[in-house]
Amino acid sequence: MRPQIRGLWILLGVLLVFGGCDSRKQEQQKKRIAGIVFQEDQFFRLILFGMRDAAKKNGVELLEANSAGRPDKEVQLINTYIAGNVDAIVISPLSSKASVSALTRAHEKGIRIITYNTALDSDIPVSFIESDQFDLGASTGKYVRAYIEKNFSGKANIAILAAHSQVPEQAALRVGGFKSEIAKLTGVKIVAEQDAWLAEQAVRKTGDILTANPGINIVWSMNEGGTVGAAMAVKNAGKAGKVAVFGTDNSEQLANFLLDDDRVLHAVTGQSPFEIGSLAVEAAVKALRGEKVEKKVSLPGVLMSRENPDEVRKFKERMKELSN
Repeated sequence: MRPQIRGLWILLGVLLVFGGCDSRKQEQQKKRIAGIVFQEDQFFRLILFGMRDAAKKNGVELLEANSAGRPDKEVQLINTYIAGNVDAIVISPLSSKASVSALTRAHEKGIRIITYNTALDSDIPVSFIESDQFDLGASTGKYVRAYIEKNFSGKANIAILAAHSQVPEQAALRVGGFKSEIAKLTGVKIVAEQDAWLAEQAVRKTGDILTANPGINIVWSMNEGGTVGAAMAVKNAGKAGKVAVFGTDNSEQLANFLLDDDRVLHAVTGQSPFEIGSLAVEAAVKALRGEKVEKKVSLPGVLMSRENPDEVRKFKERMKELSN
Protein backbone atom coordinates (compact mmCIF):
# COMPACT_ATOMS: atom_id res chain seq x y z
CA MET A 1 0.00 0.00 0.00
CA ARG A 2 1.33 3.43 -0.90
CA PRO A 3 2.40 5.60 2.12
CA GLN A 4 -0.11 8.35 1.27
CA ILE A 5 -3.06 5.97 1.18
CA ARG A 6 -1.91 4.22 4.37
CA GLY A 7 -1.76 7.62 6.11
CA LEU A 8 -5.29 8.48 5.02
CA TRP A 9 -6.63 5.20 6.41
CA ILE A 10 -4.89 5.82 9.74
CA LEU A 11 -6.32 9.34 9.92
CA LEU A 12 -9.81 8.04 9.12
CA GLY A 13 -9.51 5.42 11.85
CA VAL A 14 -8.47 8.04 14.40
CA LEU A 15 -11.43 10.26 13.47
CA LEU A 16 -13.86 7.34 13.81
CA VAL A 17 -12.50 6.43 17.23
CA PHE A 18 -12.70 9.97 18.56
CA GLY A 19 -16.05 10.51 16.87
CA GLY A 20 -17.41 7.44 18.63
CA CYS A 21 -16.01 8.69 21.93
CA ASP A 22 -17.68 12.07 21.44
CA SER A 23 -20.97 10.36 20.62
CA ARG A 24 -20.79 8.20 23.77
CA LYS A 25 -19.84 11.24 25.83
CA GLN A 26 -22.84 13.21 24.56
CA GLU A 27 -25.09 10.22 25.29
CA GLN A 28 -23.72 10.03 28.84
CA GLN A 29 -24.24 13.78 29.31
CA LYS A 30 -27.88 13.62 28.22
CA LYS A 31 -30.02 14.50 31.24
CA ARG A 32 -32.36 11.81 32.52
CA ILE A 33 -35.72 12.71 34.04
CA ALA A 34 -38.02 10.18 35.72
CA GLY A 35 -41.72 10.84 35.12
CA ILE A 36 -43.99 9.04 37.62
CA VAL A 37 -47.79 8.77 37.43
CA PHE A 38 -50.02 6.79 39.79
CA GLN A 39 -52.95 5.68 37.66
CA GLU A 40 -53.71 4.38 34.16
CA ASP A 41 -56.43 6.65 32.79
CA GLN A 42 -56.72 9.30 30.11
CA PHE A 43 -55.72 12.07 32.50
CA PHE A 44 -52.36 10.49 33.29
CA ARG A 45 -51.87 9.30 29.70
CA LEU A 46 -52.15 12.91 28.58
CA ILE A 47 -49.78 13.90 31.39
CA LEU A 48 -47.26 11.46 29.89
CA PHE A 49 -47.88 12.80 26.37
CA GLY A 50 -47.05 16.27 27.67
CA MET A 51 -43.93 14.97 29.41
CA ARG A 52 -42.77 13.20 26.25
CA ASP A 53 -43.34 16.29 24.14
CA ALA A 54 -41.32 18.51 26.48
CA ALA A 55 -38.56 15.89 26.84
CA LYS A 56 -38.21 15.60 23.07
CA LYS A 57 -38.12 19.37 22.58
CA ASN A 58 -35.45 19.78 25.26
CA GLY A 59 -33.29 16.81 24.30
CA VAL A 60 -33.60 14.92 27.60
CA GLU A 61 -34.31 11.25 28.29
CA LEU A 62 -37.66 10.53 29.95
CA LEU A 63 -37.95 7.41 32.12
CA GLU A 64 -41.65 6.59 32.56
CA ALA A 65 -43.17 4.74 35.52
CA ASN A 66 -46.53 4.11 37.18
CA SER A 67 -46.88 3.53 40.93
CA ALA A 68 -50.40 2.10 40.39
CA GLY A 69 -51.69 3.93 43.46
CA ARG A 70 -49.49 1.84 45.79
CA PRO A 71 -47.33 3.67 48.35
CA ASP A 72 -44.86 0.77 48.53
CA LYS A 73 -44.36 0.80 44.76
CA GLU A 74 -43.91 4.58 44.79
CA VAL A 75 -41.09 4.22 47.33
CA GLN A 76 -39.57 1.37 45.31
CA LEU A 77 -39.56 3.48 42.13
CA ILE A 78 -37.98 6.46 43.87
CA ASN A 79 -35.28 4.24 45.39
CA THR A 80 -34.61 2.74 41.96
CA TYR A 81 -34.16 6.18 40.44
CA ILE A 82 -31.89 7.25 43.30
CA ALA A 83 -29.70 4.20 42.64
CA GLY A 84 -29.79 4.97 38.92
CA ASN A 85 -28.57 8.53 39.49
CA VAL A 86 -31.30 10.27 37.51
CA ASP A 87 -31.05 14.03 37.31
CA ALA A 88 -34.66 14.85 38.21
CA ILE A 89 -37.90 13.20 39.33
CA VAL A 90 -41.24 14.57 38.11
CA ILE A 91 -44.02 13.04 40.21
CA SER A 92 -47.62 13.28 41.34
CA PRO A 93 -47.11 12.11 44.96
CA LEU A 94 -49.64 9.71 46.40
CA SER A 95 -49.59 11.61 49.69
CA SER A 96 -48.47 15.10 50.66
CA LYS A 97 -47.02 13.64 53.89
CA ALA A 98 -46.23 9.95 53.36
CA SER A 99 -44.34 10.61 50.10
CA VAL A 100 -41.97 13.12 51.72
CA SER A 101 -39.47 10.65 53.17
CA ALA A 102 -38.49 8.89 49.93
CA LEU A 103 -38.42 12.11 47.92
CA THR A 104 -36.27 13.76 50.59
CA ARG A 105 -33.70 10.97 50.16
CA ALA A 106 -33.68 11.69 46.42
CA HIS A 107 -33.31 15.42 47.08
CA GLU A 108 -30.35 14.79 49.40
CA LYS A 109 -28.64 12.91 46.56
CA GLY A 110 -28.85 16.02 44.39
CA ILE A 111 -31.88 14.91 42.37
CA ARG A 112 -34.22 17.78 41.48
CA ILE A 113 -37.82 17.15 42.56
CA ILE A 114 -40.77 18.57 40.63
CA THR A 115 -44.30 17.73 41.77
CA TYR A 116 -47.55 18.07 39.85
CA ASN A 117 -51.23 17.40 40.53
CA THR A 118 -50.63 16.63 44.23
CA ALA A 119 -48.69 18.98 46.50
CA LEU A 120 -45.95 17.77 48.83
CA ASP A 121 -45.85 18.91 52.46
CA SER A 122 -42.21 19.96 52.09
CA ASP A 123 -40.15 22.72 50.51
CA ILE A 124 -37.89 20.31 48.58
CA PRO A 125 -39.76 20.48 45.24
CA VAL A 126 -38.21 22.97 42.84
CA SER A 127 -41.68 23.59 41.40
CA PHE A 128 -45.28 22.43 41.77
CA ILE A 129 -47.62 22.36 38.74
CA GLU A 130 -51.33 22.00 39.43
CA SER A 131 -54.90 22.80 38.77
CA ASP A 132 -56.42 24.30 41.91
CA GLN A 133 -58.01 21.21 43.47
CA PHE A 134 -60.50 23.08 45.67
CA ASP A 135 -61.58 25.15 42.68
CA LEU A 136 -62.09 22.04 40.54
CA GLY A 137 -64.68 20.74 42.99
CA ALA A 138 -66.21 24.17 43.55
CA SER A 139 -66.60 24.78 39.81
CA THR A 140 -68.82 21.74 39.32
CA GLY A 141 -70.50 22.43 42.67
CA LYS A 142 -71.54 25.87 41.49
CA TYR A 143 -73.02 24.37 38.32
CA VAL A 144 -74.86 21.71 40.35
CA ARG A 145 -76.24 24.37 42.68
CA ALA A 146 -77.70 26.28 39.72
CA TYR A 147 -79.06 23.03 38.27
CA ILE A 148 -80.83 22.18 41.55
CA GLU A 149 -82.31 25.66 41.82
CA LYS A 150 -83.62 25.47 38.27
CA ASN A 151 -84.87 21.88 38.16
CA PHE A 152 -85.62 20.89 41.77
CA SER A 153 -86.63 24.20 43.37
CA GLY A 154 -83.49 24.20 45.50
CA LYS A 155 -84.03 20.72 47.03
CA ALA A 156 -82.04 17.60 46.24
CA ASN A 157 -80.56 14.40 47.65
CA ILE A 158 -76.94 13.94 46.62
CA ALA A 159 -74.53 11.01 46.52
CA ILE A 160 -70.77 11.65 46.39
CA LEU A 161 -68.07 9.35 45.04
CA ALA A 162 -64.63 10.24 46.42
CA ALA A 163 -61.12 8.82 46.81
CA HIS A 164 -60.22 9.60 50.42
CA SER A 165 -58.37 6.32 50.89
CA GLN A 166 -56.32 6.74 47.69
CA VAL A 167 -55.42 10.45 47.62
CA PRO A 168 -56.66 11.88 50.94
CA GLU A 169 -55.38 15.44 50.56
CA GLN A 170 -56.59 15.86 46.99
CA ALA A 171 -59.94 14.27 47.82
CA ALA A 172 -60.41 16.59 50.80
CA LEU A 173 -59.86 19.62 48.59
CA ARG A 174 -62.07 18.56 45.69
CA VAL A 175 -64.89 17.29 47.89
CA GLY A 176 -64.55 20.36 50.12
CA GLY A 177 -64.82 22.66 47.12
CA PHE A 178 -67.94 20.86 45.88
CA LYS A 179 -69.60 20.92 49.29
CA SER A 180 -68.81 24.61 49.78
CA GLU A 181 -71.09 25.44 46.87
CA ILE A 182 -74.00 23.08 47.48
CA ALA A 183 -74.01 24.04 51.18
CA LYS A 184 -75.42 27.38 50.04
CA LEU A 185 -78.73 25.59 49.42
CA THR A 186 -80.57 24.70 52.63
CA GLY A 187 -82.72 22.10 50.90
CA VAL A 188 -79.80 19.90 49.85
CA LYS A 189 -78.85 16.70 51.68
CA ILE A 190 -75.79 14.50 51.14
CA VAL A 191 -77.26 11.06 51.76
CA ALA A 192 -74.21 8.97 50.78
CA GLU A 193 -70.45 9.50 50.40
CA GLN A 194 -68.23 6.55 49.47
CA ASP A 195 -64.85 5.94 47.87
CA ALA A 196 -64.93 4.73 44.24
CA TRP A 197 -62.33 6.19 41.91
CA LEU A 198 -62.18 3.42 39.29
CA ALA A 199 -65.02 2.91 36.82
CA GLU A 200 -65.65 -0.72 37.87
CA GLN A 201 -65.80 0.26 41.54
CA ALA A 202 -68.08 3.19 40.82
CA VAL A 203 -70.59 1.12 38.83
CA ARG A 204 -71.05 -1.21 41.79
CA LYS A 205 -71.00 1.45 44.49
CA THR A 206 -73.39 3.77 42.66
CA GLY A 207 -75.76 0.90 41.92
CA ASP A 208 -75.82 -0.05 45.61
CA ILE A 209 -76.31 3.58 46.66
CA LEU A 210 -79.23 4.07 44.26
CA THR A 211 -80.88 0.87 45.50
CA ALA A 212 -80.50 1.87 49.16
CA ASN A 213 -81.52 5.49 48.56
CA PRO A 214 -84.24 5.67 45.89
CA GLY A 215 -84.74 9.39 46.55
CA ILE A 216 -81.31 10.40 45.19
CA ASN A 217 -81.48 12.72 42.20
CA ILE A 218 -77.85 13.94 41.97
CA VAL A 219 -74.57 11.98 41.86
CA TRP A 220 -71.22 13.79 41.83
CA SER A 221 -67.82 12.12 41.46
CA MET A 222 -64.45 13.70 42.22
CA ASN A 223 -62.57 12.03 39.34
CA GLU A 224 -62.82 10.56 35.84
CA GLY A 225 -63.19 6.89 36.74
CA GLY A 226 -65.86 7.58 39.32
CA THR A 227 -67.80 9.78 36.90
CA VAL A 228 -67.71 7.13 34.17
CA GLY A 229 -68.91 4.45 36.59
CA ALA A 230 -71.65 6.65 38.06
CA ALA A 231 -73.05 7.47 34.61
CA MET A 232 -73.04 3.79 33.62
CA ALA A 233 -74.74 2.79 36.88
CA VAL A 234 -77.51 5.35 36.40
CA LYS A 235 -78.11 3.99 32.87
CA ASN A 236 -78.10 0.40 34.13
CA ALA A 237 -80.64 1.28 36.82
CA GLY A 238 -82.98 2.78 34.21
CA LYS A 239 -82.82 6.17 35.93
CA ALA A 240 -81.70 8.29 32.99
CA GLY A 241 -83.59 11.58 33.22
CA LYS A 242 -84.33 10.99 36.90
CA VAL A 243 -80.81 11.04 38.34
CA ALA A 244 -78.31 13.62 37.02
CA VAL A 245 -74.58 12.85 37.12
CA PHE A 246 -71.82 15.45 37.46
CA GLY A 247 -68.08 15.04 37.81
CA THR A 248 -64.53 16.30 37.95
CA ASP A 249 -61.81 15.61 35.34
CA ASN A 250 -62.43 15.30 31.64
CA SER A 251 -61.79 12.68 28.97
CA GLU A 252 -62.98 11.75 25.50
CA GLN A 253 -65.34 9.18 26.99
CA LEU A 254 -66.91 11.76 29.31
CA ALA A 255 -67.21 14.16 26.38
CA ASN A 256 -69.17 11.48 24.52
CA PHE A 257 -71.42 11.05 27.57
CA LEU A 258 -72.10 14.80 27.54
CA LEU A 259 -73.13 14.58 23.88
CA ASP A 260 -75.39 11.54 24.39
CA ASP A 261 -79.15 12.06 24.14
CA ASP A 262 -79.80 10.10 27.36
CA ARG A 263 -79.15 13.19 29.53
CA VAL A 264 -77.32 11.28 32.27
CA LEU A 265 -74.04 13.20 32.52
CA HIS A 266 -74.58 16.97 32.64
CA ALA A 267 -71.26 18.68 33.42
CA VAL A 268 -67.65 18.09 34.42
CA THR A 269 -64.78 20.38 35.37
CA GLY A 270 -61.52 19.14 33.94
CA GLN A 271 -57.86 19.97 34.06
CA SER A 272 -55.26 20.52 31.31
CA PRO A 273 -53.16 17.35 31.73
CA PHE A 274 -51.01 17.70 28.59
CA GLU A 275 -49.98 21.19 29.67
CA ILE A 276 -49.35 20.03 33.26
CA GLY A 277 -47.03 17.25 32.08
CA SER A 278 -45.22 19.52 29.67
CA LEU A 279 -44.73 22.31 32.21
CA ALA A 280 -43.49 19.84 34.84
CA VAL A 281 -40.71 18.50 32.59
CA GLU A 282 -39.84 22.01 31.41
CA ALA A 283 -39.48 23.07 35.05
CA ALA A 284 -37.09 20.15 35.61
CA VAL A 285 -35.04 21.12 32.55
CA LYS A 286 -34.81 24.75 33.66
CA ALA A 287 -33.74 23.70 37.16
CA LEU A 288 -31.02 21.46 35.73
CA ARG A 289 -29.79 24.33 33.57
CA GLY A 290 -29.68 26.66 36.55
CA GLU A 291 -32.47 28.84 35.18
CA LYS A 292 -35.17 30.53 37.22
CA VAL A 293 -38.18 28.29 37.93
CA GLU A 294 -41.58 29.35 39.26
CA LYS A 295 -42.20 27.73 42.64
CA LYS A 296 -45.88 27.15 41.91
CA VAL A 297 -47.93 27.22 38.72
CA SER A 298 -51.73 26.93 38.91
CA LEU A 299 -53.76 26.28 35.77
CA PRO A 300 -57.49 27.07 35.68
CA GLY A 301 -60.09 24.30 35.46
CA VAL A 302 -62.26 23.94 32.36
CA LEU A 303 -66.01 23.40 32.74
CA MET A 304 -67.78 21.39 30.04
CA SER A 305 -71.54 20.88 29.99
CA ARG A 306 -74.18 19.43 27.71
CA GLU A 307 -75.62 22.95 27.48
CA ASN A 308 -72.57 23.91 25.41
CA PRO A 309 -72.02 21.02 22.96
CA ASP A 310 -69.76 23.05 20.65
CA GLU A 311 -67.18 23.38 23.43
CA VAL A 312 -67.41 19.65 24.08
CA ARG A 313 -66.76 18.90 20.40
CA LYS A 314 -63.77 21.25 20.41
CA PHE A 315 -62.41 19.36 23.40
CA LYS A 316 -62.76 16.03 21.54
CA GLU A 317 -60.86 17.45 18.56
CA ARG A 318 -58.11 18.64 20.89
CA MET A 319 -57.87 15.18 22.48
CA LYS A 320 -57.43 13.54 19.06
CA GLU A 321 -54.77 16.07 18.18
CA LEU A 322 -52.83 15.45 21.41
CA SER A 323 -53.16 11.67 21.12
CA ASN A 324 -51.56 11.82 17.69
